[in-house]
Amino acid sequence: MTAPAPAPQRRQLRPTDVKRLNREWRRRAGDRLDLLVESVTQPFNIGSIVRSAAVFGVEHLWLAGNATPPTHRNAAKTALGTERLIAWEHAGTAAEAAAAVRAQGLRLVAVELTGDAVPLHEAPLDGDVCLAVGGEDHGCSPALLAAADAVAYIPQPGRVGSLNVAVAAAVALAEARRREWTG
Repeated sequence: MTAPAPAPQRRQLRPTDVKRLNREWRRRAGDRLDLLVESVTQPFNIGSIVRSAAVFGVEHLWLAGNATPPTHRNAAKTALGTERLIAWEHAGTAAEAAAAVRAQGLRLVAVELTGDAVPLHEAPLDGDVCLAVGGEDHGCSPALLAAADAVAYIPQPGRVGSLNVAVAAAVALAEARRREWTG
């Protein structure tokens, strides 16, 4: 009987290696990806959303309703300085924000649980797209859902029926990039 092969030696990448790796993925990200955040009020959630948006190369963050701005001190604590990497603006109501997104030539895909929503992995995420997430308690407003080109949900086979909005935004952003990179 032969002995199993030894495990490969693994080490964490050094900061310069991480920068090189990320630069390679950035070159592969050709489609525009934006994010519309409606009425997310908890600074921790906004900070986490901003950080995820920076990680996945979001070009513009559109705020609507009573969303807390990324400049809020507690949001900035969670964002760890990434708020300076993303252009953002408060675009008014959900309908006004959706109109601003469309004026930029982007398809608007809301991430929400609705009767006509498709699983995120089947959603129309190709090309230039803006994903939209809604507030912590009520999700996307009826006005935002009416303005969306499509609605997608994140399949959740576990025993919990919803995700934290910041986690949902990160999952959706990751799926949009994954689809671009593998499509």
